[in-house]
Amino acid sequence: MRDETPWPTIAVVGAGAVGGYFGGMLARAGAPVTMIGRPSFVEAVKRSGLQLDTMQFRETLHPQASTEIAAAAGAEVVLLCVKTTDTANTAKALAKHISPAAIVVSLQNGVNNTEEIRASAGIDALPAVVYVAAEMLRPGCVKHLGRGDLVVGPKNTRTERIASLFLRAKVPCRISGNMEGELWTKLIWNCALNAISALGRVTYGEIFASADARRIIATLVEEVLAVALAKGIRLPGLEDPKAALAGALKIAEQMSGTRSSTAQDMARGKRTEIDSLNGYVARLGEQLGVATPVNHALYTLVKLQEQGF
Repeated sequence: MRDETPWPTIAVVGAGAVGGYFGGMLARAGAPVTMIGRPSFVEAVKRSGLQLDTMQFRETLHPQASTEIAAAAGAEVVLLCVKTTDTANTAKALAKHISPAAIVVSLQNGVNNTEEIRASAGIDALPAVVYVAAEMLRPGCVKHLGRGDLVVGPKNTRTERIASLFLRAKVPCRISGNMEGELWTKLIWNCALNAISALGRVTYGEIFASADARRIIATLVEEVLAVALAKGIRLPGLEDPKAALAGALKIAEQMSGTRSSTAQDMARGKRTEIDSLNGYVARLGEQLGVATPVNHALYTLVKLQEQGF
């Protein structure tokens, strides 16, 4: 039976590859979506629509699009998809326009975005763990390369509403009672793969095929796991470094054709999110007395390249 429940109004703030994919899936299902992004993206969507090229279908959608964050006014659900480097400033600007009743969901990398959103703007945002391989081939054209699912939590009326919203749009979304563990699990995968893909200029599949790369991944995973355990993070099923390594390699195999978001940023001469990934682990490891030399090395190499952007 077709669900005739009225859709909430949705704003996607930071409509890049991630925001374009998930916002596009919601728009395709019939939700009223406003994409807020860069001028080149907005101009392309207004001119030719949002082109969603997925593993299952190719479709052109016609959501609203704006370069102004004020376009989020009146939205009942806000998907915050900006880079972690822009979290605080964007949250402050967003708070001036949205209702206190709006549900803001952080679809970002890293583990502490909701804390930063709350501290900078007083918004009680929901964390989400994002598993999708997507890239913006050109302004307004999102290419989907793998997965496309979300984790939210803990279970309450807000997370149930968000999960049902995505499920209605045929986006797998589960609710977890251990979101801190979920976020750190994703951080392990990001720290294991993102910087190697960027610095090596290779896909996850090429990393997976390299025995030397797998050795580096094993060390990265051990370091992140040691920091997580020192911080008291519960990672069910991943306390054993061998299990955690197997998880990282599985991600590389599942998304074999993908280059990391860090690699995509560096290829475009843009600042990366490395401070929220390997850099975050290195800083926290230092505070907790846990050695993280390989994470620190990759962080440093990415930052050195950023200096030339």
